[in-house]
Amino acid sequence: MAVPELLAPAGDLEKLQAAVIYGADAVYLGGKQFGLRERAGNFTLEEMAVGVDFAHARGVKVYVTVNIFAHNRDLDELPHYLKRLEQIGVDAVIVSDPGVLALVREITPGLPVHLSTQASTTNWMAARFWQEQGVSRIVLARELTLEEIREIRRHVTVPLEVFVHGAMCISYSGRCLLSNYMTGRDANRGDCAQACRWRYALVEEKRPGEYFPLEEGSRGTYILSSRDLCLLEYIPQLVEAGVDSLKIEGRVKSVHYVATVVSVYRQALDAYRADPARFQVQEQWLEELGKVSHREYTTGFFTGTPAKAAQGAVDSIYCRPYTFAGVVRDYDPARGLALVEQRNRFARGEELEVLLPGGQTFSFILTGLYNEEMSPIDAAPHPRQRIFLSLPRPVQPWSLLRRREEYNN
Repeated sequence: MAVPELLAPAGDLEKLQAAVIYGADAVYLGGKQFGLRERAGNFTLEEMAVGVDFAHARGVKVYVTVNIFAHNRDLDELPHYLKRLEQIGVDAVIVSDPGVLALVREITPGLPVHLSTQASTTNWMAARFWQEQGVSRIVLARELTLEEIREIRRHVTVPLEVFVHGAMCISYSGRCLLSNYMTGRDANRGDCAQACRWRYALVEEKRPGEYFPLEEGSRGTYILSSRDLCLLEYIPQLVEAGVDSLKIEGRVKSVHYVATVVSVYRQALDAYRADPARFQVQEQWLEELGKVSHREYTTGFFTGTPAKAAQGAVDSIYCRPYTFAGVVRDYDPARGLALVEQRNRFARGEELEVLLPGGQTFSFILTGLYNEEMSPIDAAPHPRQRIFLSLPRPVQPWSLLRRREEYNN
């Protein structure tokens, strides 16, 4: 049974490596220019070459975002950049601007082009138009229902990509002017300030008695903030609809987020491939998705027009039940010690959970903690501190440590 490609975000080289290790079939990333996530770490061309080699050695493809709404001044540097991407060996570029598409066709005609969700492809006529322009894949707008996706597939043969998990923009297909208007940071050129995540109060002074229905907690209300998308349970319908790639959003998210979400969708897709007729979402998969920093989940437009419940939560925009503690870099089986790179403070006596590549987890009480000179220490308080800790069972490099919190932030 063929299943769609699992496409993961890679905000920097470490996240690319984590996505590959935890089961992605492909990753998408941005360079230091021409992409729509300036606040992600992003890649120099040298880092991109390292990432492409790492991914290709493991059979994983790499797509690069060139999806800004280009201004005239951008066109001078783009040809050189596109040639470098071709030389590095990326598998496709993701574009939204017709002019950029034309430039790719002129400068690097052999480089496959994926049409970004920013192009707002919401109907089959538009999809057919882009197919005729020679794009190799269309990333559909997030504002589509399952039936609309099915209808588009009936009219085109070009591969289709659909977002299935992660943050959603309140503006249509991410075409937002709010950030630029309020902060001077242009979301359509990669520098979004995420103004939709701020707290607002709605006032209309000339329409007395007409009120927008809002609930407000002690810290205000997030009237512009969407909940996060999660379509895990709809994998069978997505396959049946002819979707070729399932995309996870999150290039500015942590290594923990990328690894956890990729791991869950990898397990789900593998389970569906093994036995489509009896596929069921496992409770542990949903529990795992709940362990990463996220807003409450919604199916977005996939099952119909979102209700008011698709807005963000009233009092707290993010659920953070676990803190990402560290990454295992090496393991010494003779001593039962793991070399860990710390990401958030943890201490002896705390209960930690380990996520292994492949999706298995186990918990333990931390008793043995040592610095790099193997002197005992009580805590690991310093960012990126490298320490040794005792584990009750063997682990692989790229296993992740996390700590459950008493409450959500």
